[in-house]
Amino acid sequence: MWAIIKTWLSGNALRLIGWSVAALSVSAVLLGARQAGRNAERVDQLKKSLEIKDAQLRATLDAPRNRGELVDRLRNGKF
Repeated sequence: MWAIIKTWLSGNALRLIGWSVAALSVSAVLLGARQAGRNAERVDQLKKSLEIKDAQLRATLDAPRNRGELVDRLRNGKF
């Protein structure tokens, strides 16, 4: 039995190595594409959170600083 397996492996070793390398290459490309997709989602989420933070900061800068400014804005209709 061992002799049959040994002769088959010796005749097909290069073919097995070639298919193994091809399979590893394809799996590496697929895993790389998957990771790139995850990174793109992270970047999009980071951009959205930064836009929200900037909008909050702008709203804070435009807010009335004291009660007098609030009253003036309400009277002028700019609030």
